[in-house]
Amino acid sequence: MEIKKISKLAKINNMPKDENSKESKKDIVIILKGSIIALILTIIMLTIYAAILSYTNVSEDSMTLVILVIAGLSIIIGSSITNIKLKRKGIINGALIGLIYILIIYILSSVITGVFNLNSNSIIMIIVSIVTGMIGGIIGVNMK
Repeated sequence: MEIKKISKLAKINNMPKDENSKESKKDIVIILKGSIIALILTIIMLTIYAAILSYTNVSEDSMTLVILVIAGLSIIIGSSITNIKLKRKGIINGALIGLIYILIIYILSSVITGVFNLNSNSIIMIIVSIVTGMIGGIIGVNMK
């Protein structure tokens, strides 16, 4: 009996690399691409919003809400596109896309402003990013 167990373990240890590790590396790349898509969409939409602020009488009081909506829409779109390709684990992958997105935004804004703090607005943005990523993941996984 012992010899059979040892031979089974030897076969497992001599197996080629698991296909799942290759697939998970591809998934990570696709998730990073989803976050980049969301960042690019954010830049485009914020540029449009900046033009609207500059050339119209729209009040700057709406800025916080508009930025939140733009970030949410960007993440939903990036997460949906990504999860159409992945076809599984939409909630988890979407949450990761939202988290990576907000980490990149937070790090960039902290480096640019020189201020590294976490306030109530930051926490709201983190929650919105993760939740909208999850929503986008659900949408993407269920699209044909």
